Amino acid sequence: MAKKVFVSGCYDMLHSGHVAFFKEASTYGDLYVGIGSDATIKELKDRKTINTEQERLYMVKAIRYVKDAFVNSGSGMLDFAENVKNLKPDIFFVNSDGYTPGKKRFCEENGIELVVSKRLPEAGLPTRSTTALRQECKIPYRIDLAGGWLDQPFVSKHYPGPVLTICIEPDYDFNTRGGMSTSSRKAAIAMWHIDIPEGDRETLAKMVFRYENPPGSPYISGSQDAIGIVMPCLNRLNYNNNYWPEKIESVKDDDVLDFIEKNLWLIPMAPRDQKYDVLADTNINEEGAKRLAIAADNCWNALLAKDIDAWGKATTASFEAQIAMFPNMISDHVQKAINEYKDHVKGYKITGAGGGGYLVIINDEPIEKAIQIRIRRK
Repeated sequence: MAKKVFVSGCYDMLHSGHVAFFKEASTYGDLYVGIGSDATIKELKDRKTINTEQERLYMVKAIRYVKDAFVNSGSGMLDFAENVKNLKPDIFFVNSDGYTPGKKRFCEENGIELVVSKRLPEAGLPTRSTTALRQECKIPYRIDLAGGWLDQPFVSKHYPGPVLTICIEPDYDFNTRGGMSTSSRKAAIAMWHIDIPEGDRETLAKMVFRYENPPGSPYISGSQDAIGIVMPCLNRLNYNNNYWPEKIESVKDDDVLDFIEKNLWLIPMAPRDQKYDVLADTNINEEGAKRLAIAADNCWNALLAKDIDAWGKATTASFEAQIAMFPNMISDHVQKAINEYKDHVKGYKITGAGGGGYLVIINDEPIEKAIQIRIRRK
């Protein structure tokens, strides 16, 4: 009997890349496709699908490589869990950007082989992705490399210091609540729709910050988010007991930016839970803020020197200083993901306020099943 092969995804805006993915998966056995529901995609991506779940189901079922398809009955990153337990597949087949430590653990717990696609396009056809087809929106994301939380006065009042950010091209459709500044990006999209307009970048970043934090907001989102998506390249934002940095230093040197792109890896994890509260049980003090500021300074110097060992050490030190003050940044599934990699890489941290999102790894050797980013340079 043929093996059962399972894949899961959105499959909106169906294109040749999807068909090539199904074709490759079907070489391992009979292919069964789980489709994310409209509600799940809204939860993870904070947007509606182009095609409804019933339209997507109809189209996927019509592809000759597919044995059968269904709409996943659950929610979140593992919305397929109950369906898979009933299907009992031999193989779970994923794309490299669809791999997560949570899926790996799910397969291990259920005796399923996890296979990662080689992403082979059909001969003569271009490589396609849904994100690439959404080129109408070019507004970037951002990653904070070190010093995160110093953009909040309730931290920097104890000790001033920098937050380091890089501006990320939207090559991937990063999950909402994933620490990639998706809420600030949503504010920028509401104002500008397609891309960051021409004009003074700091002024434009202030526009996003004010739009996202209107008068009366119970919580002020840090300005590093707005600055990170608006200002290209690598930026050092120096905070001292204020919501806006005293000084912004930018690095546009291609050698430094190439160094970051080459050695930075992202591992997708589940988005942070809707009820996640990073501000509970905090322990914010001068010692912690100083540790964070020093680690961010060390990270900045390591990046300018293109010193991978120092960068990795400073990244981990920055993260450890953060979680000493904000212990809820670490959840069980975040800790499991960290444990899988921490002893084999130069450094690591979590995107944004933690609780989920993406595990950032610093390493000069390739990280299997990880994705890499492009820094916006202009």
